[in-house]
Amino acid sequence: MMGKKDKISKTQIEILSLDSLVPQDHLVRKLDQVIDLSFIYDLVKDLYSKTGAESIDPVVLIKLNIIQYTFGIRSMRQTIKEIEVNAAYRWYLGYGLTEKIPHFSTFSKNYQRRFKGTDIFEQIFFRILNEIAKCGLLTEENIYIDGTHIKANANIHNKETIEVEESVKYYQDILEKEINEDRKNHNKKPLKKNEEIKTKEITVSKNDPDCGIFHKGEHKKVFAYLSNTACNDYGIILDFEVTSGNKHDSTVFPILYERIKNKYKSNKYIAIDAGYKTPAIAKQILDNDKIPLLPYKRPMTKKGFYKKYEYVYDEYYDCYICPNNKILKYSTTNRNGYQEYKSNPNDCKNCKYVKNCTESKNNQKVVTRHIWEEYIEKCEDIRHTKGFKEKYGRRKETIERVFADAKELHGMRYTLHRGLERVKNELYLLFGCMNLKKLAKIIWKRYKNSSELHVLFEDLKNISNFRILKRHFRLLINSKMPFVFNLSSLQYVVNF
Repeated sequence: MMGKKDKISKTQIEILSLDSLVPQDHLVRKLDQVIDLSFIYDLVKDLYSKTGAESIDPVVLIKLNIIQYTFGIRSMRQTIKEIEVNAAYRWYLGYGLTEKIPHFSTFSKNYQRRFKGTDIFEQIFFRILNEIAKCGLLTEENIYIDGTHIKANANIHNKETIEVEESVKYYQDILEKEINEDRKNHNKKPLKKNEEIKTKEITVSKNDPDCGIFHKGEHKKVFAYLSNTACNDYGIILDFEVTSGNKHDSTVFPILYERIKNKYKSNKYIAIDAGYKTPAIAKQILDNDKIPLLPYKRPMTKKGFYKKYEYVYDEYYDCYICPNNKILKYSTTNRNGYQEYKSNPNDCKNCKYVKNCTESKNNQKVVTRHIWEEYIEKCEDIRHTKGFKEKYGRRKETIERVFADAKELHGMRYTLHRGLERVKNELYLLFGCMNLKKLAKIIWKRYKNSSELHVLFEDLKNISNFRILKRHFRLLINSKMPFVFNLSSLQYVVNF
């Protein structure tokens, strides 16, 4: 018999608690159990006046963002609309069913008046990392680094062209010193220091001058930000560096790497893609006794011409040998740190392979070799070692998965905010929420998979019988997994 739902239940009055409306396995319960956000009160206490009307709870302001980024809600306006009709979100904030939710502009006003210029969002991000570390998930041996672009809140047509000074490379002083040493060893005069200030023209947005233009494919151009991000084997985001979108990954990497190196001392392997495969980066990693995992990089040679690896370098005689067994002798070392090896034009003029070798008018072939080329060669040796493919293959399961989830599930594909500081604070919250979500799911899954651990964190504080309490601790210890519980408003974390 076909059933027919009675509509009277729509206006029926029921007596129930908000807690009973939230499923026991809902994500907001997991988030609430894994971290106590009361530490925020200490972080912001100096930002509030001791007199006047009572403000909205600062923890609630942060939780509004946690809901937005965890569940991938597009804007704060839409987040407030979702909270108004969602019992689980109200439960997480501590708001009753009839209690009025703060206006969507509340967080923006508090950001401008209190949070702007502070490091509160950075502290929240690293506080979450500390909780993850206590649970044994902050592994450091393998770190994966990559970059992704975030579309800026800027009209591509509202732009202007300005002339700016070219930035000096971070390793410029070391490079110049080694260039002159190399020239001295080849009986060449040292290069004079270039005092000329180089400039270049760049396109900037009038809406958001901090972003940069990014070529998305062959024809499309957009204004964007670039986020270079590091994660571990669990996909936990360890740190990131955000810059304008017109910078290359290899120029941003050293800034992020220096922070990673200082924070995570036990790190051994650094897995990065071919965009980071430069002599300077290889040197930076190897000089710190770490192992760079770099892939094969296809030579950027015209079709039909000999690849660079077909010219063999003779280290003893310091020369190159071409495919026709002719010698290319050392000529000079230029300002960019490349040694130039040139062939004899008379040998090349009558060579049958000249059309596959060079297009120069004087038939002279020039092969360049960076003075730090040995570091790239060491990376190539590492690439052929046992276990490289397995370790490097984890990139697609870690950092690339992080970017995919961030853009598809957490709203990182483009930003509504303008200015480098605001975008960076947004990423601190977004990546912090991703870490928090991952921590909550991992711990919940471990409890769920245990046969007898049906008593959750908050149940432990209600156990008055010592024997029962002892039995539950024994179950936790035998499970060999981390657990978190609250007891008398203090948080204890034990990792077995």
